[in-house]
Amino acid sequence: MKRATTAEAAVSAPEALVDLALPDPPAPAPAPAPRAVPRPRADAVRNRERILTAAREAFVEFGSGAPFDEVARRAGVGNATLYRHFPDRPTLVHHVVLFVMDRVTASAAASLAEEPDAFAALCRFTHAAADERIGALCPMLGDGFDGDHPELLDARTSLEEAVETLLTAGQEAGLIRTDIGVGDLMVALSQLSRPLPGTGCLEIDRFTHRHLQLFLDGLRAPAHSVLPGSAATLEDLRRKTM
Repeated sequence: MKRATTAEAAVSAPEALVDLALPDPPAPAPAPAPRAVPRPRADAVRNRERILTAAREAFVEFGSGAPFDEVARRAGVGNATLYRHFPDRPTLVHHVVLFVMDRVTASAAASLAEEPDAFAALCRFTHAAADERIGALCPMLGDGFDGDHPELLDARTSLEEAVETLLTAGQEAGLIRTDIGVGDLMVALSQLSRPLPGTGCLEIDRFTHRHLQLFLDGLRAPAHSVLPGSAATLEDLRRKTM
């Protein structure tokens, strides 16, 4: 066996000492386990939905200034439960608007997916949106309402896209007249489904659905009249409400 030279030994000895002096690198610490996000209790979810539904109905009847006591009574919950979910009026109004918009958006998608043709889908959607009290949103969007909140902007975009898809499908199928826009539909729906606050008209739903159907029949293609003006777009609505 060949013996190491003096120079080789001089080089290898420090390396060996270094290897002995340096400990092995520590093993990486295990990643922390993700914290479980607690799911809301089923009764809390039910209470929240009952409150939003009751508030929607109270706002239709009395406007957005409806007493919290009345909302709690209609929801079948105590005032403490109401305030625990919605500590003040702006918060409650904000979430009622989101609640209605989200449900109407879901209705538009379901109508188009489940009905035999696009006109039947439009009729189903329009009547369902009236039942969700979408017309009651307009009086609530006044002074002090944060219409630029990111949640509301997202909800509005989703709603507009769903209704535009529904209307376009009917027009492309030749079932709905082409001289109307989404803005025309939304304005008519809002006007025909909104009772005057405080009127106490107990049969408003019957009149609402009769008048909505008359309006819908006027949307059938081929058109039997010439509409004055031009079709209202979503951009028109935004400019007029800013």
